[in-house]
Amino acid sequence: MDQLRAIKYFSKVVETGSFTKAASAFKVPPSSLSRRVSDLEKSLGATLLKRSTRIVKLTEVGQVYYDDMQQVLDQLEQSKETVRSYQTTPMGRLRISSMVGFGEKILLPLLDEFGELYPEIVLDVSLSDELSALGRDDVDIAIRGGYAPNERVLAIRLMDNGFIPVASPSYLKMHGEPSHVMALKEHKGLYFKAPNGPTPWLCYVDDQWHDVSGPAVAISNNGPWLAKKACDGEGILMSTRWALSSYLESGALQEIKFEHPLAITQHADMAVYLLYQKQRYLVPKVKAAVDFLVERIKVGSIK
Repeated sequence: MDQLRAIKYFSKVVETGSFTKAASAFKVPPSSLSRRVSDLEKSLGATLLKRSTRIVKLTEVGQVYYDDMQQVLDQLEQSKETVRSYQTTPMGRLRISSMVGFGEKILLPLLDEFGELYPEIVLDVSLSDELSALGRDDVDIAIRGGYAPNERVLAIRLMDNGFIPVASPSYLKMHGEPSHVMALKEHKGLYFKAPNGPTPWLCYVDDQWHDVSGPAVAISNNGPWLAKKACDGEGILMSTRWALSSYLESGALQEIKFEHPLAITQHADMAVYLLYQKQRYLVPKVKAAVDFLVERIKVGSIK
């Protein structure tokens, strides 16, 4: 018995609710299709379908088997697409998910350039600080800050994602520059709000982590708004160097340096990662985007 063909016949019967319609879709006699489905049931030792003169319904075990087989058939179809599209022109819809700040400041300008190079690729970009599961959310590429994920995807480290404390010259002139990291507790704080809440100011001193957060004057998930408030002298802001680079270069903000570096998590290896599923790299549109972004971000001028 050709089991794969029988499974496809069975799935089509479920979808159409009819042996006749399923047979028509495959251009085979209904008796032939029905016989193959019966052979499939015999090989499994289970009744998958309840047959009557008017309707065909799944049995309970038939529903379980159908759900499982849909995943198998979907994977086979994806594999066929991968093989068909290998070494062809990059084209089609490319779904990219990125954390908001990185997306607005770095990713979107690069994608404008990428779109000119590959006009047949339709970019579908979502900016969110919520985590994306590549398989579940139907995302081809995800860019996330943090540490290397343990999900079954490939992770390419793009750049450091360490946080630095900054303040405006006017704030430091008025309130004084903290001479020791513990003095931050006495300073006004501007806090970025991640999906799990405001990010604290942490520091590793004397072999243990300390929370050195000062009293909050503003909390938001909008980085530019917090940076503006910092430029206006309203408090100290902790953010990534790549997000603050333009403010540091212009002198609107200046870095506050301590002997002990600050962090927002106790995990040591904070970085920005590009994530993708291994098998998707064979698809030209995904390969083109991964290679372009890695080259432009890691080797380019973005720090």
